[in-house]
Amino acid sequence: MEAGSSRGRSGSAALKRRRGSGAGSGSGSTAQSLNDDILRSVFSRLDDHFDLARCSAVCSSWNRIIVTAHLMRDLYYKRNPPARGSNSNISVKSYFEALAMDEHASSLSNGPADAYQWVGHPMRATLCRMKGGSILTGVGDKILRLWSAETCKFMNEYNVPNAKTLVDFEFDENKIVGLTSSQICIWRRSEPRSIFQSSGASFNHGLCMSYADPEVVIGCEDGRAFVYDMYSRSCSSIYRLHSSPVTCLTITDDQLILGGSTFGNIAIADQTSGQKIGVLKSAYAPLAIRSLSFSTNSHMIFAGSSAGYAHCWDLRTLRPLWEQRVSPNVIYSAHHLPGDTTALAVGGIDGVLRLISQRTGEIIRSIVVDTDRPAEPTSRSRHQIEKKRVREVAPDARVDNISTRLRPQITSLSVGIKKIVTTHGENYIRVLKFCPKNS
Repeated sequence: MEAGSSRGRSGSAALKRRRGSGAGSGSGSTAQSLNDDILRSVFSRLDDHFDLARCSAVCSSWNRIIVTAHLMRDLYYKRNPPARGSNSNISVKSYFEALAMDEHASSLSNGPADAYQWVGHPMRATLCRMKGGSILTGVGDKILRLWSAETCKFMNEYNVPNAKTLVDFEFDENKIVGLTSSQICIWRRSEPRSIFQSSGASFNHGLCMSYADPEVVIGCEDGRAFVYDMYSRSCSSIYRLHSSPVTCLTITDDQLILGGSTFGNIAIADQTSGQKIGVLKSAYAPLAIRSLSFSTNSHMIFAGSSAGYAHCWDLRTLRPLWEQRVSPNVIYSAHHLPGDTTALAVGGIDGVLRLISQRTGEIIRSIVVDTDRPAEPTSRSRHQIEKKRVREVAPDARVDNISTRLRPQITSLSVGIKKIVTTHGENYIRVLKFCPKNS
């Protein structure tokens, strides 16, 4: 028995040694044991850009082989023979960006989806933002929390100073900018404590914000917008946008400030000249504009309003393109992926997530999350993640006939690549992940 046991331990140790040395010696059974020529040959046989991109993300050695062999470029030319000539105006980068957008649009329009839900806050979360593979949630318990959009795992949290209550926030890869009713707070992504709080009484009763480095624009209850320079830490400009409260804001790449109002108008101010240059009006006013989303590609401004309308104007002509009543109740949030010119996501008090056409305003699909079926746990960590089914809502279905358990109000939503995150004024967060129809 002792001899057999010794042989078993010896054999196991030898097997571990062979596995450990496989990647370096080329004698193991792992993919890393294959030499560069073999891997290059395997990768060159792939006929799908996304498969090739996934392989390039596995490890640095695979990425190096794919990049140095120009396999992405070769596949691009294989799919687009005319582009091989020097007169082509479409770059490889532009081609892959368009390819990613096409897959995103088709996935949202008709692809299958699953919802991932987890308890993210002690009390409640009413706002969410998604950028660069990260999700930021908060407002309700004086804590902002950062999550991975891919795994839904907790990444970091940020405490609001002096027990203040946030009313709005935004973030990028380096920092988080938050607004209380009377202060701007800034955090580094890597630090939980605020590194800056604005002082003085520059503004009161701030309701919403938007920022584009180095400036933050704050919309206030008195209808004014304050432009705050984050580096000089001072107010640089003040604009009178409305005679009623500014309900939502966005800033365009051309340094135009757009602010919604409770009267159904959107005022436009030019930061470079300091002038108010126009007003976008709804044919269905008075109604409150609750959210804004601007498309740089098409120069369209989208809005959701208190009467359930989704609106679209052309910023170049200041004329409405369409106004569609897509919900029987308030639309709290409207958003689209930057660069996408096909789908706009809207959600509000009736709890139905709707995807509508940016071109016409027509509803592409309506969905709710099926909470009647038992949830499928996907994690055993402190933040347990449950996988839930997504249910399609028929175009002719009456919303009031759908159980409210399936459609808690959507207080905020944000769109990423083939993903939509939602908050519901409760302590949980949801991420809907969409896939291509034939995947």
